[in-house]
Amino acid sequence: MAMFILRRVGVMILTALCLTFIVFFLTNLYPNLEKLAKTQGDFRMSDEEVASYLGRNGYLQPMAVKYGQWLGVVPGFVILDRDGVTRGQCIEPGTAPEDAPRFCGILQGDWGYSTVFREDVGKILGDKLALTGRLMFWVMVLMVPSALILGILAGMREESRTDRTLSTFAITTTATPEYVSGVLFIAVFASTAVGLKWFKGTATAAMDNPTFENFFLPVLTIALYGMGYIARMTRASMAEVMTAQYIRTARLKGVSFPNVVMKHALRNALIAPFTVIMLQFPWLLNGVVIVETLFNYKGFGWTLVQAAGNNDIELLLGVSVISVVVVLVTQLISDIGYVFLNPRISVR
Repeated sequence: MAMFILRRVGVMILTALCLTFIVFFLTNLYPNLEKLAKTQGDFRMSDEEVASYLGRNGYLQPMAVKYGQWLGVVPGFVILDRDGVTRGQCIEPGTAPEDAPRFCGILQGDWGYSTVFREDVGKILGDKLALTGRLMFWVMVLMVPSALILGILAGMREESRTDRTLSTFAITTTATPEYVSGVLFIAVFASTAVGLKWFKGTATAAMDNPTFENFFLPVLTIALYGMGYIARMTRASMAEVMTAQYIRTARLKGVSFPNVVMKHALRNALIAPFTVIMLQFPWLLNGVVIVETLFNYKGFGWTLVQAAGNNDIELLLGVSVISVVVVLVTQLISDIGYVFLNPRISVR
């Protein structure tokens, strides 16, 4: 098992480096850098002024060098301004150049500076991840138990009326995107036009004081979409297990149907849904982009939209790192959990 985990961690690191380099390369293309220069300076800047700005801030170095500096494995750039002032990636305002560290990248905890929010990227990501983490926690609390119950009830008696009803509900929720269900929920339960003003149409107030009134609609919007997928996988797995030979043997021995389900079928039926549940975490990062924007909940997804829309390169890179890490870590946990749940799988 230890070697299996080490191999997977090694693959994760290589994958993370490749993905982050691709994002870094795309965000540091010259048109994006030119737009950044004009956004921070003046949109009427000449080409020479743009090149001067990019040169002073280290953007014109070779791509591999810039990526190494951003990671923190290559010493940060140091230049001498035309005014005789020494500037550099690791030189903070008020710090003497000789006292500045040589390396200041992601590995040293320096995530850069947001050109839109005028704040350290690390602090922004910490605050926004805390808000999104709260949202994702309540989504999982609502989504996972509900989906498992629906899937188990449907799979216990395949092709029954209960199975058809619950399967239809699961397919409907999965086929309805979050932006559609979110708009419908706002129109029905939060709009003054219909009159059912049970909830708030926005979740901005939930950032400081989450309540059932201002927080339930975004949670329900995300949970419904993922619930159907987990329920369908659970139903298929449960239906397959219920036709196994050992289940028939237990029934012939006189074991009651509830005991057959709880003691014999349930553990094996949850192997496939476990993997699906773990893979919901990366999906939730994509789902919150839509829902947080729709309900004006300024978390991780909302921050991604702001960074991409305003060409905030450092913040966009920070968001991409977090996304890649979440995807790879959840996949590793999923693989390890799958091995424990199914001893027949070899990890050699």
